[in-house]
Amino acid sequence: MPFINVKTNADLSAETMESIKRELGNAITVFPGKSESWLMVAIEKNVPMWFRGSGSETIVYAEVKVFAKDIAPSIADTMTREMTDILSAHTGASGDSIYITYSACKDWGWNGGNF
Repeated sequence: MPFINVKTNADLSAETMESIKRELGNAITVFPGKSESWLMVAIEKNVPMWFRGSGSETIVYAEVKVFAKDIAPSIADTMTREMTDILSAHTGASGDSIYITYSACKDWGWNGGNF
C-alpha cells in the first residue's frame, strides 16, 4: 500500500483536493504493481509553512511511502516530475517550492498483521 501525504499552505477546495487525489492515483502506477486501489492519500491544506524565511509564497511538501525494499532512482525521478506537475497545477506553487521525499518501507502493518 503506497501512502502519499501532501502538506501545503494553500487554501484548497474539496474539489481541488479530490482532483489531486485522483491524479496522484494515476501517477502511482509508475511504481511497478502499485495502483490507486491500494493508495492512501492525505492532503493537509492551510498548514503554516515557511520556506527561504518567508511564508508568503505557496509551498508544498509531500511524502511518498511505498511497501518495498527500495525505490529505484528512475522511478522516483518519474514520480517527482508527475507529482510536481500535479501539485503545481492545483496549488499554484512553483516547481522550486515543491519538495517530495520517498521512503521504502519493508515492514507495513495492515488488517491486524504485517505484510
